[in-house]
Amino acid sequence: MQNASFIYLTGKVDFSGSMILLPSVCIIFAKKTNMTKIGIIGGSGLENLNIFQETREIAVVTPYGEPSSTFFEGKLGACEVFILSRHGRDHAIPPTQVNNRANIHALKELGCTMIFATTACGSLREEIGRGHVVIADQFIDFTRHRVNTFYDAFEPGRMAHTAMADPFTEPLRQMLIAGCRETGIPFHPAGTIVTIEGPRFSTRAESKMFRLLGADVINMSIAPEASLAMEAGIPYAAIALSTDYDSWKHDEDPVTWEDVLKVFNENVKHVTGLLVEVLGKIKN
Repeated sequence: MQNASFIYLTGKVDFSGSMILLPSVCIIFAKKTNMTKIGIIGGSGLENLNIFQETREIAVVTPYGEPSSTFFEGKLGACEVFILSRHGRDHAIPPTQVNNRANIHALKELGCTMIFATTACGSLREEIGRGHVVIADQFIDFTRHRVNTFYDAFEPGRMAHTAMADPFTEPLRQMLIAGCRETGIPFHPAGTIVTIEGPRFSTRAESKMFRLLGADVINMSIAPEASLAMEAGIPYAAIALSTDYDSWKHDEDPVTWEDVLKVFNENVKHVTGLLVEVLGKIKN
C-alpha cells in the first residue's frame, strides 16, 4: 500500500459539519504520537460527535482516490480519534459509490490501530427490536458492484488470499459488549449482518431468504469495509443499531428511509455514549 498525503486544515472545528478559523493549509505526513489512534467510521446520523478536545479537520489524499469525507480529529482520554462520515458529510454518497478502499487506506496511513464502525440496520429477528444494538460477529456479503480487495494483482508467487473466518476482531467486540453492559443499552452480543448492494431496500422474498440464510440484521455498509480492514491489518468491530424490521414482517409496515433516520436519530445518543465509554477505557 502506497503512502498517503495529509492536508491539515488548521483551525478549530465544530461538529456541525462546518469549519471555522482556517488561516492556513499545509501538506504534511503522519505525526508521531504516544496516544492510541482510533478510527470511527460513522453510519447514518453519527457525523456530529461533539465529544472531543483539540479538534481539527484533516483531508487525506490516497492512491485510491478521495475518502468519503475529510476526517475530524480529536482527543478523548488516551485516544486520538479520527472520524470519517461513510456517506459524506451531507449523506450524498450512495452505498455502492462509497470509496471503501480509500477510507480504509486513509485510516491505515493516519496510524489507526483499531476501527469502530457504526451502522443503521434492519432487524431480521423478532427479538432484535428498534433501538437495540448488535455487536456483529459475522457478515454475509450480498453486494455485487463494489471493489472488495486491495489486491488488483498478485506478485508472482505471492498470492494474497486473506483468511476471513472471523471478520470482526474479538478483543474489540468484547470491549463493545462490556461497554453495552456498563451503559445499559439493550444489546445482542453476537449476530450475523448481511450487506446488500442498495440503495433500494429488500423485497419481502429477499428479506425472508436472508433470514433462512442465518442473517440477523441487514444493512448496506459493512461489506466490503470489514474485509478491507482485515486485509489492511487493522482490527475492526461494528456497532449495528436496529432501526426497523426490513420487509419480512407482515404485521409491520415495510422499511422506509424516513423510518430509519427517525429511529437512528432517537437512539444515536446511546451509540455515542457507548463509544465514549469504550474509548475512555483504552490505555496507551
